Amino acid sequence: MPQQPALFLDRDGVFIENRASYVRSWADVAFFPEALAALARIREVPYKIIVVTNQSAVGRGIMSLETAVSLNQRILDEVGRGNGRIDATYLCPAAPSTNDPCRKPRPGMLLQAAQEHNLDLSHSIMIGDALTDIQAGQAAGVQQAVLLLTGRGAAQAQLPLAAELPPFATFPTLAAALNHLFPELPQ
Repeated sequence: MPQQPALFLDRDGVFIENRASYVRSWADVAFFPEALAALARIREVPYKIIVVTNQSAVGRGIMSLETAVSLNQRILDEVGRGNGRIDATYLCPAAPSTNDPCRKPRPGMLLQAAQEHNLDLSHSIMIGDALTDIQAGQAAGVQQAVLLLTGRGAAQAQLPLAAELPPFATFPTLAAALNHLFPELPQ
């Protein structure tokens, strides 16, 4: 079976808004304008669409893993109701201090997805709103890394580390990035 490329998406700050106190309940979930439509527009791309999300609120004892998984599923169900497609999701519950291999900037979630879904990482794309997303994608060997200026992205783009990393693209929104990456799809 031939390998397929993946479109890896971070969750918070990419298609839903970040929360300083974490996304802990459905009341905390707010989709960015155009995000659901953008995800629906790429439904037919020949990529696996995979969400990779750090959820340190679990590791910090702020919420249970069951709550995080349930909330994540409800978010993905909403994407599906908007005619979007998410093929898989990977959630890392580890706190930052653990050095867990699943926690971005480490590439564990992407490497696990590649193994489980027979992915071609060299032709894959990582889209996130933090330099840790860019670093995870680059560490996994993805072809393109994209930093969105939504969420934490605008502030992250100004950090000294941004200039030290291999080149990556920046876009103002998920919709703008997907329009650029997949220009052949109808607007």
